[in-house]
Amino acid sequence: MSDTDVITGEAPVRYALALLDLAEEAKALPRVEKDLKSFKKMYEASADLKFLAKSPVFTAEDKAKALTAVAKKAKLSPLTQQFIGTVAGNRRAADLPGIILAFNEMLARRRGSQVAKVTSAAQLTAAQTTAIKSQLKKTLGRKVDVETSVDPDLLGGFVVRIGSRLYDSSLKTKLEDLRLALKET
Repeated sequence: MSDTDVITGEAPVRYALALLDLAEEAKALPRVEKDLKSFKKMYEASADLKFLAKSPVFTAEDKAKALTAVAKKAKLSPLTQQFIGTVAGNRRAADLPGIILAFNEMLARRRGSQVAKVTSAAQLTAAQTTAIKSQLKKTLGRKVDVETSVDPDLLGGFVVRIGSRLYDSSLKTKLEDLRLALKET
């Protein structure tokens, strides 16, 4: 499993639902959604943030202060800042990627769409992303929000993850299947 894969357990789902309800109540849902996308990009791009969130060396209070300061510096909304601080203060900083994933999935469901995570060997062009989006919409029969990421280890092709379903058309998997088939003969 790569660093970008997230297993969402019960606690991240509860936190995501709480944030979704708070954001709706405060009529700040679009802002919180944008904030979480920004925070997710920062988190994925920063080894230091990942280390801070996952390391047992730092206390929950230190994690809360540091992550709140990062959120404030990134000019995230006060609701998002407070939420990130609360999550970290409750010893759940390492669950932030799972919480964001669960939040996005719940939000997509409420909007009548689904989230598809597309991982490709190289950055997809806008035309490729649009083509994948339209094909998924045709296949699933509903609107699909596409999140893209790059994993050079795939060598070519892409992997689409929608909920618990996985569609793998990567060159890496095809070569592995061929290797196994050749071993059997």
